[in-house]
Amino acid sequence: MRYEGSLYRPPSEAYSLIVQATIGCTHNKCTFCSMYKDKQFRVRKLDEIIEDFKVARRKYKSVKRIFIADGDALAIRNEELIEIFSFIKENFPECERIGIYGSPKSILSKNQEDLKRLKSLGLGIIYLGVESGSEIILRNINKGVTREEMIQAGKKVVESGIKLSITLISGIGGKENSLEHSLESARIINEINPSYVGLLTLIVEDGTPLYDDVHLNKFNLLSPREILLETKKMVENIDVDSCIFRSNHASNYISLKGTLPQDKDLILSQIEEGLELSNLEEKDLFRRL
Repeated sequence: MRYEGSLYRPPSEAYSLIVQATIGCTHNKCTFCSMYKDKQFRVRKLDEIIEDFKVARRKYKSVKRIFIADGDALAIRNEELIEIFSFIKENFPECERIGIYGSPKSILSKNQEDLKRLKSLGLGIIYLGVESGSEIILRNINKGVTREEMIQAGKKVVESGIKLSITLISGIGGKENSLEHSLESARIINEINPSYVGLLTLIVEDGTPLYDDVHLNKFNLLSPREILLETKKMVENIDVDSCIFRSNHASNYISLKGTLPQDKDLILSQIEEGLELSNLEEKDLFRRL
């Protein structure tokens, strides 16, 4: 197996076989993100990708899940993705699910026939970094897409029958836009109606534009208590059919999990318990990746 640079994958892909089909991220300009900065985006040669899968097949007897890296591997032309997925289907018949990162632009570049073809070959989940439902915040963090494009992309995945997991970031709007972030993020979740929502908490990384803004007092970070209040407001306003909600990443101050809408009261009570912790402000010392 050949890997280039640092590897990143969703928490739910912890035990998956990871193969790099792309190197880096197509956008790679978000102000908060330090990932893939050592890489220039490119699609690996198809024969190299297939060779890595052949090596994995010889090495591993049973592979239940496969994650196609790096960031935005869905940007690969559908003809090549079909070849990759067809190889997996034939050579890893025990594989239960293939996962992949997809940006709004790469999702929108596919039509429904493209997505449904990939689904038939094993694509079980697409991970989409929404970050915030606010048009203002998306612009501030240089996400590179509008709120409407984000919604269109999310809905396209849902309509294809592929499970969609979206990620949002608590505190990404700073103190000034905290209420905006919580309400608009709840709204975008409601409009997309994804299978999964993962809520991370902002960690400011050295070397990013956001890090500079914080130290120049252009961006005011939320306290742990303010993060939980923002999360509470967001959860209160989520209204979906059925969505697995997780906020149990290493970046989070407290662990939250449940299925919405039935576990909404439970999640809100967990937040209330967190707000009553006497050592809540100290938790930032242990919140590192």
